[in-house]
Amino acid sequence: MKKLLDHINLPEDLRQLPAEDLRQLAQELRQFIIHIVATKEGHLGASLGVVELTIALHYVFNTPEDLLIWDVGHQAYGHKILTGRRDTFETNRQFKGLSGFPKRSESPFDAFGVGHSSTSISAALGMAIASKIKGEDKQHIAVIGDASIASGMAFEGLNHAGVTDANLLVILNDNAIGIDPSVGALKQYLTNVKKGTEKQDNIFEALNFNYSGPIDGHDLPLLIKELKRLKTVKGPKFLHVITTKGKGLRQAELDQIKYHAPGKFDALTGDLPIKSKKKIPPKFQDVFGETIVELAENNKKIVGITPAMPTGSSLKYMMEALPERAFDVGIAEQHAVTLAAGMATQGLIPFCNIYSTFLQRAYDQIIHDVALQNLPVVFCLDRAGLVGEDGATHHGVFDLAYLNCIPNLVIFAPRDAIALRNIMYTVQLGIDFPIAIRYPRGRGHLLNWKKPFESIEIGRAVPLKTGDKIAILSIGTMAKTVEEAIVHHPDEAAISHYDMQFVKPLDETLLHDVFANHKAVITIEEGTLNGGFGSSILTFANSHHYKLPIKTMGIEDAFIEHGTVSQLLALQELDVTAVQKTINDLMLKVNNG
Repeated sequence: MKKLLDHINLPEDLRQLPAEDLRQLAQELRQFIIHIVATKEGHLGASLGVVELTIALHYVFNTPEDLLIWDVGHQAYGHKILTGRRDTFETNRQFKGLSGFPKRSESPFDAFGVGHSSTSISAALGMAIASKIKGEDKQHIAVIGDASIASGMAFEGLNHAGVTDANLLVILNDNAIGIDPSVGALKQYLTNVKKGTEKQDNIFEALNFNYSGPIDGHDLPLLIKELKRLKTVKGPKFLHVITTKGKGLRQAELDQIKYHAPGKFDALTGDLPIKSKKKIPPKFQDVFGETIVELAENNKKIVGITPAMPTGSSLKYMMEALPERAFDVGIAEQHAVTLAAGMATQGLIPFCNIYSTFLQRAYDQIIHDVALQNLPVVFCLDRAGLVGEDGATHHGVFDLAYLNCIPNLVIFAPRDAIALRNIMYTVQLGIDFPIAIRYPRGRGHLLNWKKPFESIEIGRAVPLKTGDKIAILSIGTMAKTVEEAIVHHPDEAAISHYDMQFVKPLDETLLHDVFANHKAVITIEEGTLNGGFGSSILTFANSHHYKLPIKTMGIEDAFIEHGTVSQLLALQELDVTAVQKTINDLMLKVNNG
C-alpha cells in the first residue's frame, strides 16, 4: 500500500487527498508519532487522541492564513508533522531540535507560542478582533482540553468572546483527563452532557456561543462535515468533541496518566521497560509526597493543595492516605494560592504544591492574599531550576528573583532530601510567616534519607567546608556540584563552602565572617542572576562596604531553550567544569593580588 504521509509536506498537500484516503493517513500519522516518541520520549497520549481532529482541521481550514492555536501544546505533535516538520520531528525536544510545544519562531503554522494551559481562547479572540479591525476574512480556531477550559483564564476569554461578534471557533477536546483526571463541577457537567443526562441549560449557549456537539472526535467524515458547516457560521462558535487520550495504542488508552509522557517504550508492543530493582535515590517530589503524609498523620492541621498535578507533585500519596485533607483544585493556580490563604486564616497549615513555572501565574495572589497579610502558607515549588526537554515555558528559573522582592516571605532551597524533610517538619511546628521551599525535578543523591526529623533555624546557613582564600556560597542542590568541583582541586584547603539554605533572610552573621576572612567570594544558584541569590549577596557586600571580588554564577538574562539538564547546565556554565574554571580564575587573581 502506498504511504500517504511520506508525501504530505504541508497542509496544502493534505488538501489534495480525496476524503476517503484520510482514514489511512490517520493510521500512518498515529504510527509515526508512536515510533518517534517510543525512542525519543515526549508527550504521547494527548497527540494520539487528536490525530483525526488535527487532520480535519488542516483539511478544512486554510492554515496558516486561518489561525490555529493548540492550548498547552501537548497535543500538537500531529500538527507539527503535517506542517513541514515531519523529516525533523525526530529532533523533537532534543537540544537544538524542534520544541516540544508550538512556537512562533519555529513555523508560521504555530500561530501562538504555548506551554502553559488555558491561554488559547484569549489569544485566538485577540487575533479575531485584530482581523476584524484590519478588515481581514480569516478563521480563528482554539483547541482546548476539558481540564484547561476549567481554568479561570479560559472562562475570562469565553466571557469576553460571548459579547463580541468575533469570528472565533472554540473546540473543546473532551477526553476527561489532562495530565491527571479532570476534576470539578465543570468536569461533572461535561460528563452529564456526554451521557445526555444534563438537565441544566447549556453553559456555553448561556455565554452566547453557537454550541454544537458533542460529536465523535475520531469520526473523520463527521468532523470534516461539521467543521465545514461551522466555517459559514458567524460570531463565536463552540464545538464539543469527544476523544480518547492515547487512541490507537492499547496501553496508552488503558493507563492515560502513565502514557501522558511515558519515556521510552516498545513501539510495537507499547510496553514500558522493566524497571531495575537496584536501589536509587528518590525523586524530590516523592520525598515531599512521603514526608507530608508522615507529618500529616501526626498533625491534623496539615492540608495539601495542588493545581492539577497530584501525580507530578506526588501529593497523590496524601490524596490516597488522607483524602479529606488533600485537594486537587484543577488548573487554577490563582485559586490554589488564595484557597491556601483562606485555610491559613483559620489555623490550618496549608502546603501548596505548585511547579515553579506555574506559580508565576498566581503572582498577585502570593503578594496580595498571602504575603501582605503575612499568612503562614507553605509553598512547595517543584521543578525549580532547569527542567530539561520541556524548555523555556517550563524552566523554573525565575522563582528566586520574583519571590525575593516580596516582604514577609521566607525562601528556602534544600541541598538534599534530608534538608527538604527537615524544613517541612520545621514549618509544621508553627510559623508566623509564609515560606517558599523550592526543589528541582528529578532525583537527589542520598539513599539513606529517611533520618529522624531535626528542626532548622530560620535564616541559618550551614558551613560545609572551611578554607582561607575563596568562599563559595551555594543555594539548593548546586551544593553537590560545588562539592564535586572542589574535592580534587589542588587548592582544596584554601576553599570554603557554605550551603546558605535561605535566600531570604540571609545569614548575615555568617556573611560578615565570610567577607572578613576570605579574599574572594563565588555565589552559585540554578536561577536567574538578575534579582536572585547572587544579587542579594552583592547588595549585602555593597551595603557593608566590602571590597572583595565577587563572582556570581547563575542563569543568564535570556530564555533558555530545551535540552537535557546536563546540557543546559553546561551551556549556562553551571556544571563542575565551569565551577572549577571560576575557582581557578579567582585563585589566580587573589594569589597575584
